[in-house]
Amino acid sequence: MFTKRTKLEEHQENSFWISYTDILSSLLIIILLVTAYVVFELMTTKQDVVQNFEKVTKAELVRKEILTEVQRKLLEVGLEVNITDNFSVLRIPESTLTFRSNNYYIPNEMKKDLRSIGILLLEVLSKENRTEYFDTIFIEGHTDIRSTDREMGNWGLSTFRAISVWNYWVNSVSKEYEKLLNTDKDKLFSVSGYGDSRPITKSQKSEEEYKKNRRIDIRFTLRKPTSVDFSKILNLFDEN
Repeated sequence: MFTKRTKLEEHQENSFWISYTDILSSLLIIILLVTAYVVFELMTTKQDVVQNFEKVTKAELVRKEILTEVQRKLLEVGLEVNITDNFSVLRIPESTLTFRSNNYYIPNEMKKDLRSIGILLLEVLSKENRTEYFDTIFIEGHTDIRSTDREMGNWGLSTFRAISVWNYWVNSVSKEYEKLLNTDKDKLFSVSGYGDSRPITKSQKSEEEYKKNRRIDIRFTLRKPTSVDFSKILNLFDEN
């Protein structure tokens, strides 16, 4: 009787350890599967991030090439433009284009130079599908610090200056400007006005300083990556 009870107890104990081992094995398999899934997701995310980083880097290089090419070719014909804001803005200085105080019309004596800039910019942008790297190219108008009695004040005046440049390029350079599209098939060019909110001189007391701020900037904004949703990336890391 004692022997049978011992064998029964041994059998029950062995059954317990077998069941416990099965549970551990199952848990281990689940952990391995979850780990493999997480690693796969992280590797996929990393690959997407790397690919988009490469696209942004390429876009920045193309933008730099465009701005430096335009500047170099204009200097060859005696026209000055400046590159600012970390190779994102082509600034047309007052020596090449400025506006009369409280006025948005392009001075007749500066139309020829502005036309030369428009011709060259269109030529450079049209090479090698360069427009695909940009979201929008803004023609930005600016004013000096003095107020105006025009409708919408300096904001309106600066916007009309940008519109004047756009209209001049479309009507006097090429209608092709209107056909330039970004990757989403939206119009590539747009206009904006900053009023006197972004001066380039610390002081505005002389006419020369006023003229420097009655200017046009051409801002090249890059196309944002669309294949990676950064909020999903953050959620993935939070979950793991």
